[in-house]
Amino acid sequence: MRPDRRTFGQEETVRPAPERMLLPTVREVLRMDPMADALPEVLTGEGALDTLVRWVHVAETADVARLVSGGELLLATGLGWPRDARALRALGRDLAEAEIAGLVLELGDRTPQAPTPLVEEFRAAGLPFVVLHREARFVAVTEAVHARIIDDQTVALRARDEIRELFTGLSLRGSPADFIVAQAARVLGCPVVLEDTGHQVLVAENVGDGEAELDRWEQRSRAAHRGTGEPGWTLTPVAARGMRWGHLVALPGEPHPAGRSSVLEQAAVALALSRLADRDEEEWTRRSHDALLGALLGRRFAGDGGMAARFEASGFPVAERVLAGVAVRTRSGRVEAGAAARALEAARAAGSEAIAAPHPAAPGLLVVAVSSRHGRPGADAVADALAGGDAAVVGVGSDAHGIPGLLGSVEEAVELTGRGGGSRGRHAVVQRAESRPLLRLVTAFGDDPRLQEYAERMLRPLIEYDLANDGDLIEVLRAYLSHPGNRTRAAVASHLSRSVFYQRIGLIEDLLGLDLDDGETIGALHAAVLARRVRR
Repeated sequence: MRPDRRTFGQEETVRPAPERMLLPTVREVLRMDPMADALPEVLTGEGALDTLVRWVHVAETADVARLVSGGELLLATGLGWPRDARALRALGRDLAEAEIAGLVLELGDRTPQAPTPLVEEFRAAGLPFVVLHREARFVAVTEAVHARIIDDQTVALRARDEIRELFTGLSLRGSPADFIVAQAARVLGCPVVLEDTGHQVLVAENVGDGEAELDRWEQRSRAAHRGTGEPGWTLTPVAARGMRWGHLVALPGEPHPAGRSSVLEQAAVALALSRLADRDEEEWTRRSHDALLGALLGRRFAGDGGMAARFEASGFPVAERVLAGVAVRTRSGRVEAGAAARALEAARAAGSEAIAAPHPAAPGLLVVAVSSRHGRPGADAVADALAGGDAAVVGVGSDAHGIPGLLGSVEEAVELTGRGGGSRGRHAVVQRAESRPLLRLVTAFGDDPRLQEYAERMLRPLIEYDLANDGDLIEVLRAYLSHPGNRTRAAVASHLSRSVFYQRIGLIEDLLGLDLDDGETIGALHAAVLARRVRR
């Protein structure tokens, strides 16, 4: 049976079915001591033994069907049943139409075997028909089942109170969306996703590396909303004041005493209140972009496939796309409020997709990942859009493919923003990776441990000196290498007087035992400095 659905405007939303943890199944009832002691035998409906039992009734009359409302497990001795085949078949059809959970018949002297016509009707309907080969105390059976149902309902009520208290507290504390979703995932012990109305993932918690859970997310989510998707998904809308912002989706997992749908509903209320309090239409998208780029730059992912699935699920295509990184360093040292939105709009206007967020380790640096169908119109459009205003330097990484390529391109763009002091005019200096062949070479091999070992070996004396003396020799060397042959500009870039700068250069030469006027030495040190920076 397909799930019931309700329609809101043009969107169809699945209404969750009742959750099984609140009620026992026919199979579980048959395993209870008062029933198991009577040696039950299942004659029909083996495939329906997991049907939920809403209540248990002793029913001996032929018109019992009109007295039930569905979901009951009926207990009988057959004393009040009709004896002719036609009446027995009619009784079977009536009980099937009443949607009972099953029928249990105690065999005895007056009913030594199950009536064949009645059994045939139950078999045709796929309903459980069970016979007991020993005498059963029906009172004990009903007491055991009803106690189980009432106990489960008490546990459920207590659990719902705890869940309501948890998410009410999160609402009162103004907890952000990602933390609320994380709490829902923790409580349910399964992956939980917050998606927008376009089925793009905003927050995903407890998804492991994300490759399996988020793969082809939009297609799978749309199927789940239609009621034709994978089993075990629980969906709850996030809405308030007539405005729907998205859905919470719990992937398959163990039942929860409060009910999976109840947990999601409370989390959805907390999310809606958080959204109303923020009054920021882009808050969820911004947090999503922060998390994605933070994970990419921090290398907080187990595999390329899982990271690609995260980006794809968030509306950033990776497969068969040209990817590039763009970075902007501002004059003021902080990212303008509308800079990220401007970058996204420029990418969309160029037919590309983008994700933008401040660099997690540099507040004055905006990082943008761009996905284009071909060529680099998206990256160029983003660079042009961000080159004005407070921007000092815009770095544009090289074209790339896949997650490793995107990471390298973003790191190129970040490194390029540190070159030069930037323009003093209205537009920023735009640095492109094509003009920095050594940078492209280093980022192409940035994950090779041999390159990192080389950088460590070349720079170890300076690193150890800086750590021991709170020094700045690595940064002075970087400024020197960025302006080869022009020590005056290098001194300005390092924010030191010329005399102090020359002293630092002399100390660097002494510690390394190298001549910084030698071209090959400069090239080797430049590669080491770049390798160290792109990995930090």
